[in-house]
Amino acid sequence: MTRRARAALAACAGLALAAPAWAQQLDFHVGATDDAALGAAVRDLAGRLLPVYQESNTERYLANLSALQLVTGNYAGAWSTRQSLLERQSGAAHPVRASVVYDLYARARAIDSQERIGLPVAYERAFEGVVPRLHDPDAYTLDRWLRRRPSVLRRELLRTLEALRGQPRIGTPAALGLVWAWLAYDAARVVEPTAAILEQRDERRRYVVEDDLSIETPDGAHIPAVMVRPRAAGPQPALLEFTLNADPRNDPMECAAHGYVGMFAFTRNSRHAPGQVAVFDHDGGDADAVIDWIAQQPWSDGRVAMYGSRYGGFTAWAAARRLPKALKAIAVTNPIAPGVDFPMRGSIFRAGAFRWTFDATNDVAPDEISTGDAQWRDLEQRWYRSGRSFRDLDTLYGMPSDIFHRWLDHPAYDRYWRGMVPYQREFARVGIPVLTITGYYAPGAPGALYYFTQHLLHDPHADDTLLMGPWSDDTAEGLPPDMLQGYALDAAALVDLHELRYQWFDYVFGRGPRPALLADRVNYEVMGANEWQHAPSLAAAAPGALRLFLDAQPHGEPHHLGRRPPQHPGYLLQSVNLADRSDAGWSPPAMLVTRTLSPHAALTFVSDPLPRDLDVAGQLRGHLDLSTNRRDLDLAVQLYELRPDGSYLELFDPAYEFRASFARDRSRRHLLRPGVRTQLAFTAERLLARRLQAGSRIVLVLGVNKRIDQEINYGTGRDVSRESVADAKTPVTIRWYDDSYIELPARR
Repeated sequence: MTRRARAALAACAGLALAAPAWAQQLDFHVGATDDAALGAAVRDLAGRLLPVYQESNTERYLANLSALQLVTGNYAGAWSTRQSLLERQSGAAHPVRASVVYDLYARARAIDSQERIGLPVAYERAFEGVVPRLHDPDAYTLDRWLRRRPSVLRRELLRTLEALRGQPRIGTPAALGLVWAWLAYDAARVVEPTAAILEQRDERRRYVVEDDLSIETPDGAHIPAVMVRPRAAGPQPALLEFTLNADPRNDPMECAAHGYVGMFAFTRNSRHAPGQVAVFDHDGGDADAVIDWIAQQPWSDGRVAMYGSRYGGFTAWAAARRLPKALKAIAVTNPIAPGVDFPMRGSIFRAGAFRWTFDATNDVAPDEISTGDAQWRDLEQRWYRSGRSFRDLDTLYGMPSDIFHRWLDHPAYDRYWRGMVPYQREFARVGIPVLTITGYYAPGAPGALYYFTQHLLHDPHADDTLLMGPWSDDTAEGLPPDMLQGYALDAAALVDLHELRYQWFDYVFGRGPRPALLADRVNYEVMGANEWQHAPSLAAAAPGALRLFLDAQPHGEPHHLGRRPPQHPGYLLQSVNLADRSDAGWSPPAMLVTRTLSPHAALTFVSDPLPRDLDVAGQLRGHLDLSTNRRDLDLAVQLYELRPDGSYLELFDPAYEFRASFARDRSRRHLLRPGVRTQLAFTAERLLARRLQAGSRIVLVLGVNKRIDQEINYGTGRDVSRESVADAKTPVTIRWYDDSYIELPARR
């Protein structure tokens, strides 16, 4: 059975799928993919599987049996089977899950088959017999399952079919996966109109919704907002997300389902460009005004907390800087730190920031800028091949951007950026609890790290809690998937992060205990160990260090990472031609696990095998001793575990890239002296936590950052955004001296 089919079966059944002891083989051919042909093919498959299907796990047997009965049209039998399943589960604490969708569908089909009253009427009876009795969080969970669009489920069905194409015979697990995929789609398309009406009716029973609010700020701007609150409750605390647009991963109704007033408020439009959102400039003050407005409403108990990811996380910190009296806590996931991790990271501007100016700042993007990923990548390649300055990116696209150029005018972390969020001593005045969530594979991790470390640097007693795991920006919202870019996550990492956030808010507002997962200030999942660890600080998480030196001896690639400095000091010479654009098609690996490395403008160093398992947790550090013929460099560092099976696992992603002239201080540029030996100390703005296996090797990839999606530092010492390929008259040369080393944060 393919992994896709197994996942589809587990998700649709709402039950854990274990490896079965049966392997019935069935003839199967993927033919036409219209609904009629697919329905007939799956019914035929289910009809042949039904009389021979066996399973030792009773709950799984009943769930799968009901699916086969539903698909073959035995509706009374399917409902009887699901009743048996419900009876077995009645004594256990089973949360509402996807299986309730099939309970309702089977009950409606059974009613209609017996009474001939029409499926819409039968479904309404089934729905009203179950849903009104559910508590708000359970009803909301069910509503999310019922909202699944038939078009999305059909695409999942076709992907499941595609995985089976060309196989004349399939096993029982694959057949069941296809049956469940068809049932999910067929049930959704049949009941969608009725379910939508019933969901809206149930929501009106439970909640008060105001989706056209306009909140006036002291300077006369109007902030659009949405409010959802429990209808039966008195004054409650409010949870506010202040962001660019409605994030489908967040929902004010979810807040209301958990007993809070849920609020969305949106960034104001620019007065100078109607229809264009004014990003970053006013959010702190506007959020402050919204918080004050909320606190004065009769449904508010005067307490407000903010939450959000990326831009929504930035606005929470921007508001906290202004110290609103009613703001009692913030919970942020990979928050943007302007000038730190956006529009640059490591002081290197990103081409994605130019695209973001259109995606984020336009209420309705014109057709000419509503382009897909392929067209943006084509722009990046055209710019890269042209050799033009980074400032010409918008000109090359034909859509000049004042915002983009305003950002480029501030390459250092100067007053422009520092005025947007707390800075230095301002962090000490943020006297409210903070929850920060980030991931080892999250591009937004540098922003999360910046806020967390600066908060504690200026207030060592700050109530700031960090939660980190093997998640990306996207998967750190809600329940992470079990696979991330080819890497199977530990079971311990599959935490419902939305529910955890509500548990933390309950703790902050005196409604419940502190979540056990947030036992200390730093809480992290150790990849490969399938366990959570807790520490009072990042430094305490791994108080030791594994120091590995770059070995300059001419052993060829890959070079050696040694535990001791080489006995015969020397250096490695690297040369990179920045004028060469034959590598325009290169991109970093899409998967976290690979069998081969493809270093780009970089050298590779490999350690000896580890004699025993080793836990690492925290931030990679390094000391680079080098000389170059340039006044500046952009460098890239990536770290892998080369496992005994020969596979490479990235320990963090994306790579840590940084500008040498800002390595010491992001607010002031310190140029290199060509030909003069220089020492650069760095602390990677990335996080990692893993149990490295005995026999594994540490792999370091170190070199010049040269990519189509970032500005290119030609090393003249001038404004990098104004440099061009005309400045690449000679290749960049670097001497890497072998007293250079990296340090992994290790727990011995």
